Amino acid sequence: MKPLIETIVKALVDYPEAVAVESREEEQAVIYELSVHAEDVGKVIGKQGRTIYAIRTVVYAAAAGSPKRVIVQVKEKG
Repeated sequence: MKPLIETIVKALVDYPEAVAVESREEEQAVIYELSVHAEDVGKVIGKQGRTIYAIRTVVYAAAAGSPKRVIVQVKEKG
C-alpha cells in the first residue's frame, strides 16, 4: 500500500523527495501517515478535501479484501 500512496502523491507535489509514508497497525486498522513538504499540504488535500478524498478512495478500493480498516492521514513534514 505504501508504494501506491507514494506514487500517487509524488505526481501531485512540487517536492516529491519530501514525500514519506509510514504505517502502523492497530487492533482493527492499518494507519498510513503521509508526510509532505509544508508547501504541498494544500495540494494533497485539494479544494474542499477533494484530492485527499480521491486518494483515500483509491487506497480503500485497493485494500478491499483486507480484514482491517485502512486509514490515510496527512501531516506536514517539519
